[in-house]
Amino acid sequence: MRNILLATAAISLFSVPAMAQTVSSPQWSGSVGYTALDGDNVDLGAITGRATARLHPNFAVEGEASIGVKDDDITVAGVNGSVEHDYDAALYAVGVVPVSPNFELFGRVGYGTTSIKADIAGVSAQEDGESVNYGVGGTYYLNAQNGLRADWTRRDFTDDNGGEIDTYGVSYVRRF
Repeated sequence: MRNILLATAAISLFSVPAMAQTVSSPQWSGSVGYTALDGDNVDLGAITGRATARLHPNFAVEGEASIGVKDDDITVAGVNGSVEHDYDAALYAVGVVPVSPNFELFGRVGYGTTSIKADIAGVSAQEDGESVNYGVGGTYYLNAQNGLRADWTRRDFTDDNGGEIDTYGVSYVRRF
């Protein structure tokens, strides 16, 4: 039994450096672009920024934040008003499938928060919602550092009101 334990310990000591060599430092990229938010009878727009850490050729983690830049006019019971996207933030796990040296497809799943403001007949209200997010997209790299990204993400809100928002984004990507 003692020999088995010593052999297992020795194998473990030799395998740790080998395992460390297969995990390289993350490849970082950032992106900025426009995101259209398509919800129940509202169409909003936002500027979105992302930071992505590629941990493996097929896996990354991503942080995302958006600030609203396009409001929508609405009518409720004959009264005019407006809805605006205040902000959102989310974290994602991303699976990546390289299709060619310059093109890759990805799927992502994460959790986020969104803040929406409404103003109807001088009465303002703000609603914050937590959501489970999932989506797909693709990135085409023009060269080693610069690329273009297009994606679709659904936000399934977890609060009592529930609901969904589909987002469609186009971004410039820069690898560091």
